[in-house]
Amino acid sequence: MVGIAIVALIAIAGLFYVKWSPYYARAFAAAANHAIGKSILMGTDAAAPAPSWDAAVGYALAYGKAIWQAMVLGLLLGSAIQALLPVTWVARALGRTGFGSVLAGGLLSLPGMMCTCCAAPVVMGLRRQQAAPGAAMAFWLGNTVLNPATLVFIGFVLGWQWTGLRLALGLVMVLGLGLLANRVSPMPDQATALLALQAEAEAQNPFVRWLKILGRMAVRLIPEYVVIVLALGAARAWLFPAIGPEIGNQFIWIAAFAIAGTLFVIPTAGEVPIIQAMLSLGMGVGPAGALLMTLPPVSLPSIAMLHRSFPQKALAAVIAGVVLLGIVSGYLAVALF
Repeated sequence: MVGIAIVALIAIAGLFYVKWSPYYARAFAAAANHAIGKSILMGTDAAAPAPSWDAAVGYALAYGKAIWQAMVLGLLLGSAIQALLPVTWVARALGRTGFGSVLAGGLLSLPGMMCTCCAAPVVMGLRRQQAAPGAAMAFWLGNTVLNPATLVFIGFVLGWQWTGLRLALGLVMVLGLGLLANRVSPMPDQATALLALQAEAEAQNPFVRWLKILGRMAVRLIPEYVVIVLALGAARAWLFPAIGPEIGNQFIWIAAFAIAGTLFVIPTAGEVPIIQAMLSLGMGVGPAGALLMTLPPVSLPSIAMLHRSFPQKALAAVIAGVVLLGIVSGYLAVALF
């Protein structure tokens, strides 16, 4: 019972401090100013800085400042789920492969409101405790694309039609790709895995085990995470060329921005000022629609963090699905807006 109470306390107090309270205040600022800050990608310029060490470090520092608290919270929760909750809890709630389990994973993601990388340690913990691939995938994707605060920011800053587009395709992404992940993933012997987890849990004090899991996750995840963020910060000028009216609604631009958005990493709601800045520079709504659906849900760092938690076939299918839905979003934006 003490372990359960600690997990609940970390989740509620942590999310209140890191997410709920700041975003509540930020929503009023978005309503008043129709903006939530500058684009982390390029500031007020028409292009990201040329690839360099300074560009890499500058982006990594700006990104790290925005997400470090949520990353600490994600590591604490991801490790606590493995060490402090009863072994069978996650499997009972999220271990089945049907639609209900995927829906439960999506609903569970709504209070989290984390970026894709900060949610990754929690997803890792859920998978370790035998959450089904689809439920864990729905939780991962839902944290970003169904984030209630971001939906509000999008409405006040970009327009409520953009919120409707994000919500409609977000539901398709979370539930559809969750079901797809289950379909393409082989299901291991869950009962045997739970017995092994039970034996592991009984062999050690839960709080000692928690500290060990937390240490292992931090040592494994953080170094590779930092390296990839530095690389993307340096390469952002290649991924996102100079923005202007020449970037229109042709397929080549919509597809290119869908792929770039899938690879790049941003903090929670970072897509909102990025898209606002690009539209103000004359970019077409098609590429903007592609970024709306591909910048938040996955990124190269988060994929690297979770490459052992999902079957490679499932990860590849979901990445392709995110790109495809980004292209669909781009064409819907052209047709509707």
